[in-house]
Amino acid sequence: MARSKLDGFVTAHGGAIVDTDGRPIQLRGVGLGNWLLPEGYMWRLSPGRESPRQIEALITELVGQDRSDQFWRSFRDRYVTEADIAQIAAEGFNHVRLPINWRYLMNPDASLRSDGLALVDRLIEWCSDHAVWVLLDLHAAPGGQTGTNIDDSNGRPELFMDRSNRDLTIAFWQAIAARYAHDTTVLGYDLLNEPLSRSWQHQYPNELVDLYLRITAAIREVDRNHLIMYEGTGWATNWDIFTEVWDSNSALQFHRYWLPPDLRSIQTYIDIGARLGLPIYMGEAGENNTDWLATAFQLFEDHDIGWNFWPWKKLDTRTSPCSIKPPTGWSDIAAYGNGNAPPPSPDHAWHILSELTDNLTFDRCRYHPDIINALFRRAPIALPSTGFGFRGPGISYSTRSGSPLPGFRPDDQVTILHSGQTTDNAPFFEHNDGRPRRANERLTVLLQPQEWITYSVEMPQPGSFTITAVTVPPTTAPPGITLDHTPLAVDHLGSGQWRALTPPDTPAGSHTLRIEAAAGALHLDRLDVQAISKELPPIHSDPAGAGTPT
Repeated sequence: MARSKLDGFVTAHGGAIVDTDGRPIQLRGVGLGNWLLPEGYMWRLSPGRESPRQIEALITELVGQDRSDQFWRSFRDRYVTEADIAQIAAEGFNHVRLPINWRYLMNPDASLRSDGLALVDRLIEWCSDHAVWVLLDLHAAPGGQTGTNIDDSNGRPELFMDRSNRDLTIAFWQAIAARYAHDTTVLGYDLLNEPLSRSWQHQYPNELVDLYLRITAAIREVDRNHLIMYEGTGWATNWDIFTEVWDSNSALQFHRYWLPPDLRSIQTYIDIGARLGLPIYMGEAGENNTDWLATAFQLFEDHDIGWNFWPWKKLDTRTSPCSIKPPTGWSDIAAYGNGNAPPPSPDHAWHILSELTDNLTFDRCRYHPDIINALFRRAPIALPSTGFGFRGPGISYSTRSGSPLPGFRPDDQVTILHSGQTTDNAPFFEHNDGRPRRANERLTVLLQPQEWITYSVEMPQPGSFTITAVTVPPTTAPPGITLDHTPLAVDHLGSGQWRALTPPDTPAGSHTLRIEAAAGALHLDRLDVQAISKELPPIHSDPAGAGTPT
């Protein structure tokens, strides 16, 4: 029998994350946020009830303790099911990151909770069946590690203020490592999510390093096999603490939100990983539109960085694959939680909460495949012109007169312009209460004659595909469109759109598209890649609508 990819341990070797045969792995994953650590913004309860404790208190206030207990049992049984894992695997993800609240798995006396562990064991079994690894992530440590409320704390990093909290955290990880020491479905241990937010990152860095070392030693007493991941301070963005290698089988993790998706934004992490000889991993990015996602995740993969998208599912969203339908009357609960209205009656609240649990399962969610397609650059997809590859001149682009834009991709000698067009699909956003704000301008690429850029696109099945280049003035001549070194015929569709058709035997898998200013200046807005059906997809002056947050 052929060996499953999950039969051996995932480890760090030679600066890469590798499988049991030593072959590098491109990690592509998704975070199961809000399941074993509820967050207020995923419930549309911000800013009133943010932390798990606050959300739990809200439910108890509304319906009493008995019904609250019943609600949480139903919630945890339905929020993540085997159907979710099956879909995650079918889409091509190879791992999930599981955020954990310590008190769901352990009691204050350091004894383990069988009910919480049963949920983790069940998830691992599903993932094993579907060949998906599980990265265990301590998202809320005893006392709280961030200094905010996302870690179920009182808004202070009391993990570093009270030694008993640190001792309990070490006991937690040693117990978890002992339990899963021989389980190859477990990818590794993500020791602390986003320790020491920016407000606290300069106050307890030495305590954090000491705790990392103590946890590592405790894990290695019972488990010599699994990969250990360390996150930096400042929401996992500050890596000043990483000055030496603490464990040879380890990786360093950063998170990346709401910044321009360009090499400049991650160069520090690449440099530190190379200096220490350790692999680096992007553990959270998301909450943005498809243009940003397609560009950022291309950036990670072009630099051989494993990644994990955040999150898989949440309430009433356009920026996650799964959107839970809000139950009728949810606004009444949210208004009470935010202090803006009296509570609904216990029976009315229970009816709302019961409808919510009915809506949690995958088959009841609204699915957004455009989010998935953006992560994998998978057809059908609309790509921003600025989302070309990040492998540098001669591979991702060739220019003679490129004029980089100082605020975005300044390291690439490609002319990027502010088009002046108001758009919903600008390449990056600022955060605003769990949703990105719309930017005001689109960025475009201007190529002079004989200059070219390339894009990676995945075809999900064999067959013909259309590639439509959408241009703006001063473009007057057709672009050259090449698929894997094969030039394609180009037709003009009007309104600045130029379409090429791939051969009918185009194989599934990853392909390279090259767009060239073949006969004159080319001002490129975006690319639209679609599978051929009996009727060609409709032509629009701007095919960018899918995937824009509302």
